[in-house]
Amino acid sequence: MGFLLDWLHFCCSSRRKIYYLHRRYKFMNRIEKQISRFRGWLPRKPMKLDKETLPDLEENDCYTAPFSQQRIHHFIIHNKDTFFNNATRSRIVHHILQRVKYEEGKNKIGLNRLLSNGSYEAAFPLHEGSYRSKNSIKTHGAENHRHLLYECWASWGVWYKYQPLDLVRRYFGEKIGLYFAWLGWYTGMLFPAAFIGLFVFLYGVTTLSHCQVSKEVCQATDIIMCPICDKYCPFMRLSDSCVYAKVTHLFDNGATVFFAVFMAVWATVFLEFWKRRRAVIAYDWDLIDWEEEEEEIRPQFEAKYSKKERMNPISGKPEPYQAFADKCSRLIVSASGIFFMICVVIAAVFGIVIYRVVTVSTFAAFKWALIRNNSQVATTGTAVCINFCIIMLLNVLYEKVALFLTNLEQPRTESEWENSFTLKMFLFQFVNLNSSTFYIAFFLGRFTGHPGAYLRLINRWRLEECHPSGCLIDLCMQMGIIMVLKQTWNNFMELGYPLIQNWWTRRKLRQEYGTQRKTSFPQWEKDYNLQPMNAYGLFDEYLEMILQFGFTTIFVAAFPLAPLLALLNNIIEIRLDAYKFVTQWRRPLASRAKDIGIWYGILEGIGILSVITNAFVIAVTSDFIPRLVYAYKYGPCAGQGEAGQKCMVGYVNASLSVFLVSDFENRSEPTSNGSEFSGSPLKYCRYRDYRDPPHSPVPYGYTLQFWHVLAARLAFIIVFEHLVFCIKHLISYLIPDLPKDLRDRMRREKYLIQEMMYEAELERLQKERKERKKNGKSYHNEWP
Repeated sequence: MGFLLDWLHFCCSSRRKIYYLHRRYKFMNRIEKQISRFRGWLPRKPMKLDKETLPDLEENDCYTAPFSQQRIHHFIIHNKDTFFNNATRSRIVHHILQRVKYEEGKNKIGLNRLLSNGSYEAAFPLHEGSYRSKNSIKTHGAENHRHLLYECWASWGVWYKYQPLDLVRRYFGEKIGLYFAWLGWYTGMLFPAAFIGLFVFLYGVTTLSHCQVSKEVCQATDIIMCPICDKYCPFMRLSDSCVYAKVTHLFDNGATVFFAVFMAVWATVFLEFWKRRRAVIAYDWDLIDWEEEEEEIRPQFEAKYSKKERMNPISGKPEPYQAFADKCSRLIVSASGIFFMICVVIAAVFGIVIYRVVTVSTFAAFKWALIRNNSQVATTGTAVCINFCIIMLLNVLYEKVALFLTNLEQPRTESEWENSFTLKMFLFQFVNLNSSTFYIAFFLGRFTGHPGAYLRLINRWRLEECHPSGCLIDLCMQMGIIMVLKQTWNNFMELGYPLIQNWWTRRKLRQEYGTQRKTSFPQWEKDYNLQPMNAYGLFDEYLEMILQFGFTTIFVAAFPLAPLLALLNNIIEIRLDAYKFVTQWRRPLASRAKDIGIWYGILEGIGILSVITNAFVIAVTSDFIPRLVYAYKYGPCAGQGEAGQKCMVGYVNASLSVFLVSDFENRSEPTSNGSEFSGSPLKYCRYRDYRDPPHSPVPYGYTLQFWHVLAARLAFIIVFEHLVFCIKHLISYLIPDLPKDLRDRMRREKYLIQEMMYEAELERLQKERKERKKNGKSYHNEWP
């Protein structure tokens, strides 16, 4: 009876609760209905591909295993001609052609040898027909996989949709499929970074009118700054740099430190979740059990060390062997070459520094008032453009040097060759691309001395100073110009150059054979007229994105819009690469890969470097620390624990030192005496530093505020780095490399495969036993 009462009480309570909720959320239900009706007008899941109209994207859900002729009865084979896809068949044929001996002799082996000596002009797999069709793919379906890839991947009309990665893998192989999977994942992860970076920039825009520092700079008409170069540079009012102070605030504001921490954490989250994504892809594409021991030895390595053999400890078979002394000597020569080329990069940067030092005086004496009044900006802009040209020229040299050094090392496998070549080219191009940026961020204006005692280069050229509004504006210009020019140039070379080449080839064919004859060309001839893929495979594609990742993370504290520019570029980059692979290039040889290789380690290194560089950018390049020290120690709110805009009153005056004009050196004394400002020659001018006035007991010595700022900068660097590194390691620890559901699926699949193999073997043995009994043969102690 008590149980029945409890049950009735529960039922009644539930009814009352449902009725109450219905009355309470009646208005919300109406809103949800209106939202649902509005969603009905919109396409459902617009970013996903339509599998009903594109049925070829569906994958068969079967267990897979490495193929073995002895276990052929375990495999489901409906048609032996189509059991292996075209990518796998072309890989098998290439493996045979690479090792066939075409003539008697020591090195007369392989297809590559015939290509290098000119016996053959080219060797490549064929595309599966044309990528265009007169009929719509929605009504008549795709004519082939190439046509399907063009319609659902390479066409500009599907730029907002997800990539058909399974179809890319089926047509181009796992290695290219993994590249596009990584590129799509990187682009997707850029969305939050771009949003936060844009928020930081907009925060600077909205708070610009309340910024006390920029107000004081714009109102400082009575503060006269010392010349920034020898002789020809004039005295200038601090208020003349009002625009630069406002632009600096857009990038250097209160949200900059938060954004730097966010980007450091973002880089870790990106890499950790990519490991999980890669694990899922490797499982779906049957790459979990594909190990390096399955990789073949390079034919060049076999030809070089064919006389020296030793037993492979894994396979137990003899294989070519490279002696330890030979390997070490080659690595030492290669390392020396890398060091020399890095020195060449540093020499090029030194040349840019000399250019900046010399031209700032030239622009200051220019006839045009626009250039004369903006001599420092003109110097920075032209230096960046010249630096970009030097970068592009040196890249051609670096490629040849890296190729020579890598071949000199004689790597054993193709993956070892690719990793060695990749590391060299990345080091060369990273140093080449970022050396000038490092100079501007950490050296420009840091070691110039002070008026009357300037430090000089080779005791001749006075080192360049920062703009009165700070050095951050130079760093922003450097990053913005290099990033935009580099990405524009790369996109042109990736697509524009093949388009022009293919157009010129088609034009010559029309002139030679006519339009009718050209359309009847066989597929191999049509593909031969396309451009070959880069000699180094996906290296250029990866390198471009990795260098962009460096720009997005290493100096992001100085340029918060870098993730947004990278995102916009990558949305275009995915479709550019897809269009190029499908329509402009010959079909590359399909190859397998388990991950993105050495690039992942490079990404981790960039992530660590970004924490250090951003800490130094905030502490050294920006004015964040000096402002903080002034607000808490020297400003109107000193000792009150506040740091608002009202606490920054008088900061500009406190950050400028006084110099007696008569103390100028003869070679740096300006041609004008500054009488245009007050009607009489100037006695004093100001400069950015924390030094004592000229009439103090120690003229131009460092003040106590200088040491406070220096100590605060060092403390910030230590605290920032340790805090961010702790957060990064904590995130890495908390995020497992394998998703839990994937781990369970792998264990379940392993168990089921063992059960199926056992049952298949048992069935085979039972059949053999029955056949023996039919034939009248009997054996004792048979099993089962």
